Amino acid sequence: MDSEYTQDGTLDIHKKPANKNKTGTWKACRFILVTECCERLAYYGMSTNLVNYIEKHLSMGNVAASNSVTNWSGTCYATPLIGAFLADAYLGRYWTIASFVVIYICGMTLLTLSASVPGLTPTCHGENCHATEFQIAITFVALYLIALGTGGIKPCVSSFGADQFDDTDEEEKESKSSFFNWFYFVINVGAMFASSVLVWIQMNVGWGWGFGVPTVAMAVAVLLFFAGSKFYRLQKPGGSPITRMLQVIVASFRKSKVRVPEDAALLYEIHDAESSIQGSRKLEHTPKLTFFDKAAVETETGKLCTVTQVEELKALISLLPVWASGIVFAAVYSQMSTVFVLQGNTMDQSMGPNFTIPSASLALFDILSVLFWTPVYDQLIVPLARKFTGHERGFTQLQRIGIGLLISIFSMVSAGILEVARLRYVRTHNLYDAKVVPMSIFWQVPQYFFVGCAEVFTFIGQLEFFYDQAPDAMRSLCSALALTTVALGNYLSTLLVTVVTKVTTTGGRAGWIADNLNRGHLDYYYWLLAVLSFLNFFVYLWIAKSYTYKKAKGHAL
Repeated sequence: MDSEYTQDGTLDIHKKPANKNKTGTWKACRFILVTECCERLAYYGMSTNLVNYIEKHLSMGNVAASNSVTNWSGTCYATPLIGAFLADAYLGRYWTIASFVVIYICGMTLLTLSASVPGLTPTCHGENCHATEFQIAITFVALYLIALGTGGIKPCVSSFGADQFDDTDEEEKESKSSFFNWFYFVINVGAMFASSVLVWIQMNVGWGWGFGVPTVAMAVAVLLFFAGSKFYRLQKPGGSPITRMLQVIVASFRKSKVRVPEDAALLYEIHDAESSIQGSRKLEHTPKLTFFDKAAVETETGKLCTVTQVEELKALISLLPVWASGIVFAAVYSQMSTVFVLQGNTMDQSMGPNFTIPSASLALFDILSVLFWTPVYDQLIVPLARKFTGHERGFTQLQRIGIGLLISIFSMVSAGILEVARLRYVRTHNLYDAKVVPMSIFWQVPQYFFVGCAEVFTFIGQLEFFYDQAPDAMRSLCSALALTTVALGNYLSTLLVTVVTKVTTTGGRAGWIADNLNRGHLDYYYWLLAVLSFLNFFVYLWIAKSYTYKKAKGHAL
């Protein structure tokens, strides 16, 4: 009977133990992967070209449009903390996704209406548009509804997919590593369609159609998600992880004068094979952050916490330095939807005599890079690296993340070199007031390609690392934690742009990121990001060297 059912505590949709032959693995993941592809098509269908919509249709300058996009994008990656808390504590991942898609579709429908219904859409005469305060407000209400809706999906979908593989089954556990690669692959399949076809529709057909198609894609994603329900394995919510961690902190301080025994076996833990935390395996004691062990010391008075409960808090604290090292990388990544697009607007976008490529569509080369490197990494690099490292995954998760951080430096160097060449051409030919400099936009391809390569290593590495190192009952929360690096990266980008603009526009100067980039110094901004990335990489090496991987035992209740 044991071999017929999963041993990680998962249930089927009817709340019965999950049958290994009828649920989970790739038969469930096919629905999850296609759903994620459609959802990402919807998201990138809005976000990829959003800076142009805000700048041109809402009548904002380069700096205001750029900051509006990074603030919104940052919020999209911060709200997952809300969804993750609800998933881990009360609803579970399946029902959290099911609930938040309703908010998501409402936001997308409102955005489509704001771009297509007379009275809600700005009045335009050629390229000159005038948006009222009401129209701007409607647009941003729609965008932030989407940001809230995505908060229940982003932290849960990747973890929900990984839940379909039983960690206690070696064959399924090995397949889970491949799942994260293919999960990121299908994200970029959706993004590829958004960056090419949808951006072209937005720039040449209209924003109503350009936002309407992603809305339909999101509706399809919802139908596909529910279609696979009978195949899914569901993890039981384990109660509020925040409450459990606060209990450990409070108990530790109340017992601050209590001596921790040298023998860890004397610390309190239940004697059953399963953990007292529903849906979680027991965690082995680790000899770090020993102050919190006081919470598991038995005394006559005071709250008594289990070793597993204490180790949950330790695990989260240990993840924070790795988490923080991803913020600068996320700031680099955010440039693709802001200054890369603005830089491309100043370059020759023609492809032959009768066709032009929108600058936002250059993100297609980031996606093509991801689609190229994902299978190459999974099928070629991992087996080759395995021969040299002896590690089952080729590289450890932390090594994989570090390689991506190193590659990201080259993306900023590449963008900086191109901007130096572009400005030199402007000065040489006195083109300061030209809208377009006769340099092909395809010179931007290397900077997008480097970002895509870095994503395959860093972002996928982070997805796998935070899921794998998270305590079982905190996996949505830790996946959300990984996503908040993107949020803070966007906010960091906003802060850098704001500070750089304030400092460099003193004395009547145009500034580094001027409305007319031909009179600015965008190259200096790229060099700043390159230096920050370089320093961040060396800090990360120190962090990774001192990290100790999690050890779990037993099986979940």
